[in-house]
Amino acid sequence: MWKFILRRFVIMIPQLFILSILIFGLAKAMPGDALSGQMAANPEIDQRTLLELREKLGLDDPIHVQYGRWVKNIFTGDFGMSYVHKQPVTNLLAGRIGNTMLLSLSIFIVSYLIAIPLGIIAGRWTDSWADKMIIGYNYLSFATPLFIFALLVLFVFGFLLGWFPIGGSVDISVEEGTFEHMLSKMKHLVLPTLSGALLATVGTIQYLRNEVIDTKIKDFVKTARAKGVPETKVYSRHIFRNSLLPIAAFLGYEITGLIGGSIFLESIYSYPGMGQLFLQSITTRDFSVVTALVMISGVAALLGTLLSDIILSAVDPRIRID
Repeated sequence: MWKFILRRFVIMIPQLFILSILIFGLAKAMPGDALSGQMAANPEIDQRTLLELREKLGLDDPIHVQYGRWVKNIFTGDFGMSYVHKQPVTNLLAGRIGNTMLLSLSIFIVSYLIAIPLGIIAGRWTDSWADKMIIGYNYLSFATPLFIFALLVLFVFGFLLGWFPIGGSVDISVEEGTFEHMLSKMKHLVLPTLSGALLATVGTIQYLRNEVIDTKIKDFVKTARAKGVPETKVYSRHIFRNSLLPIAAFLGYEITGLIGGSIFLESIYSYPGMGQLFLQSITTRDFSVVTALVMISGVAALLGTLLSDIILSAVDPRIRID
């Protein structure tokens, strides 16, 4: 197992190199440069000052020189300066990544708490009324766009009923570190979490239902029943564990979403996370922030792939990677 992990890390080195080239190249191919947002915010800036800034920032250097400087800075934890927010990108991300991970982790947990029981029920009692209702819910979730569902939830529970806050991540009037602060943070999480989790259950329910249906007719399950094993233990020890394999295979990829955040949810609920920051940075041409966010998401995707393989081999004793 350790040899496999080490080998995968070695393989990730050229992958990260290629990823960095693609991200840097795409950023340079976009119209404008790092000063475009600053020029838009201050259109009266004179040409001489602009040329001095370009020379100071090295924007007129050859591409390979700029790329080398960018990679070197990344290894030292320096993602550059955000010219829109007037602060280092590292500081800007530090204030956002916590919110994004909290929201994404909440969606991740709630979606699995909903999907796993529904998938097992649908697979165990196939063609029952419960199975038909779960399939109907699955089809409806699959066909509903996230931004429409989120807007509907926001309108009903935020505007009409007024049960939950309609934006932000915490009430600015409460003192940080207090119980009221934690309670306010949880209340702000409810609507975006439910909006994301209720639609994120589609794949898990469908995979788990199909796996339960396929597994419960296999020979080892029939043998367990023939030996007089209670039906509850047949499902908990034999069917359920084997049915989790496809879910475990995708678990690492879903954990990757904890870093990327949700552009739609964070924008609709004005939630100050990395997804909202990514959208704002594109519209304002804040390229240093965009490249940092894309690079972080790419690294998270590579780590998610590795994590999926590790989880899969841990869940299924038959799969051992030496």
